[in-house]
Amino acid sequence: MTNTYRSIPVKSSEITPHSLYLSRREFLKTAGIVTGSALLAACAPKAAGTAFPVKRDEFGDPANSFEEITHYNNYYEFSENKEVVNRRAKDFKSHPWTVEVYGLVNHPKKYAMEDLIKKFPQEERIYRLRCVEAWSMVIPWIGFPLASLLKEAEPTSEAEFVRFEALLDQAQFPHQGSHLYP
Repeated sequence: MTNTYRSIPVKSSEITPHSLYLSRREFLKTAGIVTGSALLAACAPKAAGTAFPVKRDEFGDPANSFEEITHYNNYYEFSENKEVVNRRAKDFKSHPWTVEVYGLVNHPKKYAMEDLIKKFPQEERIYRLRCVEAWSMVIPWIGFPLASLLKEAEPTSEAEFVRFEALLDQAQFPHQGSHLYP
């Protein structure tokens, strides 16, 4: 018995870029950058106008505006309505926050956000985010690769995962502990 497979046409927009395909580690590093940037973005100073000059992603699509990026958010801790998160988060206090690296690492350490920003060179990236909820954005950001922090922490050979724990504070996050997200 022979197996016959038919090729299914794939849109170029659905194909992983060649540079990501070549190196799984680079892909995981990139995924870590996106995750780490979400953590650090809350601590970045607020810009008066556009935080980044208008740029295009690797496909030539323009970056979304600062207004679009900051007024359509998936932070269910504030609301399930993406359009009201910005308004509800206006008094959010992200200082003084720390990042603590501990567990199966050779160099556990607690960092103030300012220390992380000084210690690790900041990089500007542009990412195209596509959500299963049928929205997408081209978003520029400044941050550092999670891989840089992990390299300094030196995970032991027993370490298999990186776990992020965020603040549990219903005074700042009114929807934490709601019936939808207990």
